[in-house]
Amino acid sequence: MKQEPIDMPKFNPFTNIWVILIMIMLGFQLYNYMSLQKQSQTLSYDEFKKKIAENSIKEIRIDGDQVVATLKGEIGSRPAYVRTTLPPFEDKTLLALLEKNQVEMFVKSQKESGFWLAFFMLLPLFIFIGFIFYSSRRMKEQLGGMGGGVFDFMKSTAKKYEKQKVSVTFDDLAGVENAKIELYEVVDFLKNPEKYERIGAKIPRGILLMGAPGTGKTLLAKAVAGEAEVPFFSISGSEFVEMFVGVGASRVRDLFNKAKKEAPAIIFIDEIDSVGRARGAGVGGGHDEKEQTLNQILAEMDGFESEEQVVVIAATNRPDVLDYALLRPGRFDRKITLSLPDVKAREKILNIHIRNVQIDNSIDLEKIAKISIGFSGADLANLVNEAAMHAAREGQKYVTQDDFMYARDRIIMGVEQEFVLDEKDKQRVAIHESGHVLAALLLEHADPIEKVSIIPRGQALGMTEQLPLKDLKNFPKAYLLDKIGVMLGGRAAEQTLLGDLSSGAANDLKEATSLATHMVSQWGMSEVLGPVYYQKGEDHVFLGREMAMPKDFSEATAKLIDDEVRKIITEKEEEVLKLFQTHKKEISALSDKLVEKELLYLDEIKSIVDI
Repeated sequence: MKQEPIDMPKFNPFTNIWVILIMIMLGFQLYNYMSLQKQSQTLSYDEFKKKIAENSIKEIRIDGDQVVATLKGEIGSRPAYVRTTLPPFEDKTLLALLEKNQVEMFVKSQKESGFWLAFFMLLPLFIFIGFIFYSSRRMKEQLGGMGGGVFDFMKSTAKKYEKQKVSVTFDDLAGVENAKIELYEVVDFLKNPEKYERIGAKIPRGILLMGAPGTGKTLLAKAVAGEAEVPFFSISGSEFVEMFVGVGASRVRDLFNKAKKEAPAIIFIDEIDSVGRARGAGVGGGHDEKEQTLNQILAEMDGFESEEQVVVIAATNRPDVLDYALLRPGRFDRKITLSLPDVKAREKILNIHIRNVQIDNSIDLEKIAKISIGFSGADLANLVNEAAMHAAREGQKYVTQDDFMYARDRIIMGVEQEFVLDEKDKQRVAIHESGHVLAALLLEHADPIEKVSIIPRGQALGMTEQLPLKDLKNFPKAYLLDKIGVMLGGRAAEQTLLGDLSSGAANDLKEATSLATHMVSQWGMSEVLGPVYYQKGEDHVFLGREMAMPKDFSEATAKLIDDEVRKIITEKEEEVLKLFQTHKKEISALSDKLVEKELLYLDEIKSIVDI
């Protein structure tokens, strides 16, 4: 939503003349004080009495135990002063000495002195507070009541999108058809509430969108507001919390009050896990600022009246850490999981993102969708943008298929490295990658080869790309074993042709070990351990990361798991090594051609290796 620029108020010396006068007065007093300090001389009490006896003092002013005396005569055009401190005991001779030399004496009472001392000490603070309130009030007036007050940080920072101003609709989303079906009921309720109220149905209070980053949670929430044509308040969970206790709860109250005034309306809280984590985990217990913010969210969602048409949509990629009170019916009534798009959904998403891109008619979006396994909606948008940027850099009028292939390789593997491998390293990398290719061609259940390259990208010196025929949801044991075999193919090729090993297989071994561990401990694919699930770590449901957790099995079982993982990997490596003993010529021919051309596609590979 486009916002008009705000003209900030300028400092006006005429409307703020009192501020200038105060500053001048304070400056004048400070100057006088400094001048007095410069012109005064501190004397001992005996020296001070000696001055009186010499008839050099005109008058004295006593404030507590401090004495300031004005000397007779002038230095330039200003009088000179001396200072001293009275002794803690009473000096009866001082009064007689003053009277004898006709010195005028002015004495301040202790009560009067303390009052004025406190007043002058607090005066700058009063002036500062008054200036802040005055300035904030003036700014708020000149901004037309839009903010600028001294306590405005307590108010919600949510962005408000007016109804009919949200341009995103369900037509702008693809690959989330099930989610759109569930959310359409909410849209229909907001547009036609009487249809549901007549039969006694209540509007869902909250909808929780769960999914990996980039799967379209925020876009889906905007689409609901765009379809319903209602005001849309958007805020991130982290924006509620500040260093001051109570600010988060205050902002929650302000946000919900604004939404109720604009009802029907939608509140969208992105990354709600930043304030919605299970209570009791904070350092301050129930007094923790995040927990107070969560308590206020719970109270506000409970406080909705049946006629208040306000829907709260929240998004998170960490549903496992949310407080159970948020997830109960009456708070977030619906939970919608957004998964990564399949091949058909990826093609639809690509069609949406190329609407405003000048593309060549020969582009095969189906093939691009097939080679983009694991890409989220955000990844696909980035893919289209990277392809368009590459075409623009090359001075092309249209984006071609090659631009998309370049963009995909850049996203997955990084930019091509400028360093050049020496001949020995290049030959070893070529043999290693040829081993992956040959293993994929020889093993029955392996994914088909797409291309192989020894052009360094990112941290990889080479790359073998396989293109699955379809997106698998379940993985058969034979497929997994052959996948491990392809991973070990590079190491086996080095051992077969060169007779030794290198560090180039480190990542292959890591992936193979992880896959074998899952087969044994979680998927029941070990005859020794049987159909039992052993928790070695907690796999994050969306992020795909493993978190360290206490083992729920004995050390003896842990040894069995390790033995079974080692058995799977070593047996598969022996199988691949036996295959390579009869196909040395193919590995050698493929590696030589790879050294020459650095990049080979499937047709070229088949012309070299006749298997």
